[in-house]
Amino acid sequence: MGKMVGIAELKANCTRLLREMERDGQSITVTKRGRPVAELTPVVQPSRAKTLFGLMKGTVTILGDIEGPVSDGPWNAELGLLGDED
Repeated sequence: MGKMVGIAELKANCTRLLREMERDGQSITVTKRGRPVAELTPVVQPSRAKTLFGLMKGTVTILGDIEGPVSDGPWNAELGLLGDED
């Protein structure tokens, strides 16, 4: 939940509160005599990507060679075994 601010404080410190909201990304609930009357939420900036190409760049980690053989012998599936049975 975001910050709760009285209407008088909002009027006195509007610019500072909006800067904090932009920096933190948390919404501000405005109250009047302790009751919520409005909620200010930060604007979500649209993505700069014009296409989907490259959108996931940097999100995948390669852990090893996936093309090479796992072992020299036949796989369990080739032997008709389930799991790690030998």
